[in-house]
Amino acid sequence: MVENISKTSKAVVLFILPLLLYIATLEYMPLVEPDEGRYGLIPQEMNLAGDYVTPKLKGVDYFEKPVLEYWGTALCLKIFGDNAFASRLFVALCAWGCIILVYRMGRRFHGEKTGVYCAALLSTTIYHFAMGRAHVLDMPLSFFVCMAIWSCYRFIADDIHKRIWLYLAYFFAGLAFLTKGLIGIVFPFAVAFFYMLFTKRYRFIFRLVSPLGILILAAVAGPWLYLVQKANPDFFHFFFIREHLQRFTTTVHNRYEPFWFFIPILFAGFIPWLGYLPEAIRGMRPKIRTVFKRDEIIFLFTWAGFIMLFFSASSSKLVPYIAPVFIPLSVMAGHIFRNYDDTVRLSGHINTSVFTVVPALIQIFALAAGIILLPIFDKGSQISFAAWIPWIIAPVAVLFLLAVVPGLARRKLHAGWFFSIYFITALLYASMLVPVTKYITPYKSSWPIVQAIKQNVPAGAVPVQFKMSSYGVDFYLKMRTPVVDDYGELDYGVAKLSPADKKLYFPSSADFKELYMAKEELWCITDDIYKVNLLKEMSPSAQVLWQNREFFLVHMKKHK
Repeated sequence: MVENISKTSKAVVLFILPLLLYIATLEYMPLVEPDEGRYGLIPQEMNLAGDYVTPKLKGVDYFEKPVLEYWGTALCLKIFGDNAFASRLFVALCAWGCIILVYRMGRRFHGEKTGVYCAALLSTTIYHFAMGRAHVLDMPLSFFVCMAIWSCYRFIADDIHKRIWLYLAYFFAGLAFLTKGLIGIVFPFAVAFFYMLFTKRYRFIFRLVSPLGILILAAVAGPWLYLVQKANPDFFHFFFIREHLQRFTTTVHNRYEPFWFFIPILFAGFIPWLGYLPEAIRGMRPKIRTVFKRDEIIFLFTWAGFIMLFFSASSSKLVPYIAPVFIPLSVMAGHIFRNYDDTVRLSGHINTSVFTVVPALIQIFALAAGIILLPIFDKGSQISFAAWIPWIIAPVAVLFLLAVVPGLARRKLHAGWFFSIYFITALLYASMLVPVTKYITPYKSSWPIVQAIKQNVPAGAVPVQFKMSSYGVDFYLKMRTPVVDDYGELDYGVAKLSPADKKLYFPSSADFKELYMAKEELWCITDDIYKVNLLKEMSPSAQVLWQNREFFLVHMKKHK
């Protein structure tokens, strides 16, 4: 088996391309509503208020998630300013950390070269790329949970007397808990337990229970739990009962999906490597049973299988939940691709057929069709098909390269098949940043309405969000805008406000009419023409100053 891998290739895969794909281009796309607006606003409010214990969203208590990711983002905002780059940076660094982790895992199991292949594969799967650039909590959770699981494995499998790995497992589990709650503790030790069960390491099970490890976990998570409960006596009930027990066992959050919900997400998330996997498996089929160690396979499948089954059984399901599943599967897939590349390079024999080449071509055709036809099938689109075409010429041309170049490299050079896919995919993602931003910004980001507010609303005036709630508006304007009749996930925190504060910041329609009657003029933002007409009924002279079909800026002036 060929083991050499150049230092340049390693640097590109582990540092240069992740820096370009995951860090350098974060600022280009404005924050997307509602998640990115929410998770940018909470750390911003922490910095403005100087309160890093009680998370607040639009000024009210927000206990749905713990605090670590908010702290990390608050620090980034302090250093780089209140912008999209800083808001996403902590998440992107965690995604980069996952890439380094799979490299270390692949290297541990099969050597340096496999580690590089695993890292290259994970960093260019469409799921990891998308989740690693979006400001949601699941990528930081994935990084800390996976670090804890890997630390458990290192302790169990071959370093049972080096208890530092066990202490690291507890440390990372504490960080995972501070990121998204109890699953940060459950996942690492449940995976470790079942792995030991399946490998008949029964006598080691109780060694996972470490008094010092528990103290480490308590030292990581305990201080914040104590302080937030002291400041908010209702915290424990809301956080542990509603946000853990009820989220898993009921549909209280209206996120019910069928048991098989994550299966198509898992397959689609491995694009583009999913289309090339049949060829790699067939090309090394004679030795497929010998390339993996039994212990390794049990561990990686236990890791992926437990988390997949856990979330599939949950009553609450969202696409980002299964981020930790891609880590072990990328290690297995990366080693398969590495072996296939080596087989072709050493033997010059290409064992392909129509059944292995066609999946890749179908995948490329489906991607091209999806990109080209997106404005036709997306009812929310605000860009015409004719206007869309010039923006996607570059991505479609890159897809053509993806259809042609890897096959040429395999047939003519007997080398470069895998890395041609890797580099072309990275180029595809880079070429999609501009059109995707142009496409989704008008109707998925508050950035356009914020620019309209800055141009049309006098300095110092506070616009009112009428029957809508956009967190990004507050983030970009750095002010708390009142919200009329749209509490949503804020209802718990709003209920704790004093009547005066509730009337001021979350007025009802009746309160809003009273507010309007007391002011000479008012600026409102809303997101539906029906709501614009309601404002005009209150004030016949109301004027739409700006609109882009998704957001409307309305000026209401009191009659004298």
